[in-house]
Order: sequence, then C-alpha cells, then structure tokens
Amino acid sequence: MKKSVMVSVASMAAVLLMAGCSKKSSSALNADGTKKFKIGVIQLVEHSALDANYKGFVDGLAEAGFVDGKNIVVDYHNAQGEQVNCVTIAEKLINDRDDLIFAIATPAAQAVANLTKDIPIVISSVTDPESAKLVLKNTAPGTNVTGTSDLTPCEAQMDLLRKLVPSATKVGMLYCSSEQNSHFQIALAKAACDRLGLKYVDGTVSNSNEIQQVVTSLCGKVDAIYSPTDNMIAAGMATVAQVAIEKKIPTICGEEGMVVAGGLATYGINYYELGKQTAKMAVEILRDGKNPADMPIQYLQNCDLKINEDTAKALGIKIPENL
Repeated sequence: MKKSVMVSVASMAAVLLMAGCSKKSSSALNADGTKKFKIGVIQLVEHSALDANYKGFVDGLAEAGFVDGKNIVVDYHNAQGEQVNCVTIAEKLINDRDDLIFAIATPAAQAVANLTKDIPIVISSVTDPESAKLVLKNTAPGTNVTGTSDLTPCEAQMDLLRKLVPSATKVGMLYCSSEQNSHFQIALAKAACDRLGLKYVDGTVSNSNEIQQVVTSLCGKVDAIYSPTDNMIAAGMATVAQVAIEKKIPTICGEEGMVVAGGLATYGINYYELGKQTAKMAVEILRDGKNPADMPIQYLQNCDLKINEDTAKALGIKIPENL
C-alpha cells in the first residue's frame, strides 16, 4: 500500500492545471478483465480515531472483495494536520484521475470537494456534512459527495459527566477554534449543560502548541473538562490528560481513543465500524453504479461506554455501579 506525507505547497498554476484535467479514469484492468479501481485516500491527521476509521474502510472493502494490491489500488496520504497539505494531496488525487476518493475528517473532505465535482467522494469522520457545505442536505446530498457522519451523542456525554462528577458546577469546553466539527458539537454540549444547570467556559486553541497552556488555564476555573471529537485535541490528548490529572480535573471525551490516551470517559461511536460502514457505500458506488448525490449521509447507531479506570483512580473518582 502506497503511503506518503505531503509537505510541499502547490502553485496556483498547478491548481488551474488540476481543474482542467480529463474526467476519464486512469484505471487498468484486472487479470479477469474487470476494472482495477484506484481509490485515493486523504486523511487529515494521525490519531487513533481517524486511523481506526481508515483501517475499517480498508477491511470493509476487503470483505466486499476489493483487496488492495490484488484487484484495487489504494493510494493513501496523510496531511499531518496541515490544511495546505490537504490541498496539495487533493490536487494529486484529482490529477491521478482516481475512480473514488475517500476523505477522512472535514478539512480533508473540503479540500477535495472544492477541487472536483466529477470524481465521487466518500467522506467519514465529518460531524455535519451539510453545515460543512459538502452536501446540499444530509438526507439528499445533491453533489458528488456522500459518506458517514461521526456525530456523537453530546447530550449523553454530558449526562455521563454529571454521573461521574456529580459535584461539578462549571465545565471547560476544550476544542480547536478552526474546526467546524467542534463548533457543531460544542453547541450541542452547551445546550445539554443548560438543561443540566451546568455553567461552562470556552477553552479554544488554534494550534497544538497552545494545548498545555489552555488546559492549565481551564483547570483553575472549572470542575471538569469536555472535549468533543476534535482532531487537534485528540492528537494532543496525552498532553491534555497529563495536565488535567495533575490538577485533579476529570475530562469527558468525544471518543474512545482520547480515553485510552488518559481522558476519564466517553460514550461514543466506534470509528473502526464507521469505516466499514463507509466502505459499503464506496462499494455501492464502484460496483453498483450508485450516484453519491442520491445517497443520504449515514450514521452509526450504536455507541459504547468507555472509562479509563487508571485515570479514575488517579482522580479519586468512584465509578457508579450503574455504569
């Protein structure tokens, strides 16, 4: 499987060149005469949730008979959290005339969708494709984009916070200010706080170097911290946990990988299963000829409770028996 990390900045001339590329696919044929599909993959950043999402996608393709290196080619790229890299990768995948592009996380999906309206794009780890302007409506995309949402039960996560930290009165909302996914989830979490009678204060970061300072400042103001499925915070969760545990501040997270990295708990989706669900949609496009415009955004129905017992012990939190 080909992997690369893009670090160069493409020129405007390259952008114009890509826009004018032929719509014809560059796919070859398999030994049996069937089409060897080429699938380009762009992942925003490396962290456990997105990595699991990608693995589930590849495994889901294999279960449907599409095996990388055998009868399909998967061209994987990681943007290392840099938007400029997303654009450079998107240009390459479009210039390669892939049969389908799999985009993991909102900035990656937006980079590709902004540059092609012809190549089918399947997305995942995007909380609300509609508000991200990737589709006209989640129920009826109307564009070359479809896929799965990683919308987590923010209200249930705040209920979990109340159960684990019943004495909490103020919650710190920790997220990246530039992530549309996070703004969407934070709004839901704040509404849940209003229902529960909890106060809240924002703690936003614009780059990973600010995480330690922002978490430290929150620890002096709040009784608990909540972070949604925010890519920057997820990638820096070890730093968050180190500071929060030292300050005896529990952290409720958007997904399991953040809990494994030291967060207290989450009630969230399984990103591996989300990837497999996304693969089924990709197969419907490649094998069955479905049009992304007519394929509603899908959601994972089941959520899992995950609690880091080591973190709970370090914080002196007793896990209720009903959990």
